[in-house]
Amino acid sequence: MKAVSAEVLSAISHIGNQFAIQGEFQEGHEIQSGHINTTYMATYQTPDGGRQRYILQRINQNVFKNPLAVMRNVECVTRHINWKVLRVKKDLGGQTLNLYPGRGGRFWVEGPNGGIWRCYNYIEGCQTYDVVENTRQAYQAARAFGSFQDLVSDLSPDQLEETIPDFHNTPRRFRRLMEVAATDPCGRLASVKAEFDFIKEREEITGRLLQLHEEGKIPTRVTHNDTKINNVMIDAETDEAVCVIDLDTVMPGLSLYDFGDLVRSATSPAEEDETDLSKVQMRMPMYEALVEGYLDSAGDFINEVEVDHLAFSGKLITLEIGIRFLTDYLEGDVYFKTHRELHNLDRCRTQLELVKRIEEQEETMVKFARKVRRGRK
Repeated sequence: MKAVSAEVLSAISHIGNQFAIQGEFQEGHEIQSGHINTTYMATYQTPDGGRQRYILQRINQNVFKNPLAVMRNVECVTRHINWKVLRVKKDLGGQTLNLYPGRGGRFWVEGPNGGIWRCYNYIEGCQTYDVVENTRQAYQAARAFGSFQDLVSDLSPDQLEETIPDFHNTPRRFRRLMEVAATDPCGRLASVKAEFDFIKEREEITGRLLQLHEEGKIPTRVTHNDTKINNVMIDAETDEAVCVIDLDTVMPGLSLYDFGDLVRSATSPAEEDETDLSKVQMRMPMYEALVEGYLDSAGDFINEVEVDHLAFSGKLITLEIGIRFLTDYLEGDVYFKTHRELHNLDRCRTQLELVKRIEEQEETMVKFARKVRRGRK
């Protein structure tokens, strides 16, 4: 949390009051986690004297060129999930992600200085982690994302819009890096020759999942597409996963994109921007917990080819994110938020180091996933 100026506080109050939420505005703070959107927590005093907190978030329109399509997707998915959860539990209990309507009836409002804003419920008693601390958290995170995929497995991908075209098109990300490197707009290429060459040597693997999709061996599904561990709300007392958040990139995709990003974000003890690369590891116990959690919740609908590529997906998505960080660094840090010099380059280096660690254990990782799959049949 970060304190905000009186001017920003006034803007938060103005935006919050445009949504159909109860009470009087009391205070607001900026939530600094996340690379893309601007997010605030707003606290209101309710008519009965209690306090209720909400999340107010402005969609980054530099990233999401069609923010209303993002909102249509989020509304579609949250409505579908909440309908299914209500059928089973009869009560959401505040433990699912909900959009609050604006006073005009839409699930978004325009801010005083422009921009598209939405309001979510704040899920109490939970926290997020940037680094997985134990295998229980890894299991719970994977189970949460597998459950998310299971809940939307009967939602046709055709009902959702592709809000960021080719978001996980790794060959296209690779080509974009080559294009930027060819022009080298900021004169940074010479300083990253080792990282650039490492990526070039792995060009052949970038299209493997798309090829399997074209051959009909893995299907299009509704996927989250940003399954970092910090997008799962974890109960602070029990360490149990409660809710998946950050649905802006929910759209048609491949299930392996989601699992691959879990491997990327959960298996290494190092922060995403760690500068000491000796801390970057692929912890096999964490990977095993991810596989068990994911197959416990998603195992009924994913196929054998998907299971066989769980380990590979971790390598591919980690490489892809490294490509994206290096591309942004070469372009002058125009996409991801940075907080220091070389920030995107540091992020790139941690990704590429994790690719190395995965490659060292990939065969063992594949065998473990197959063993778990067999045990659940």
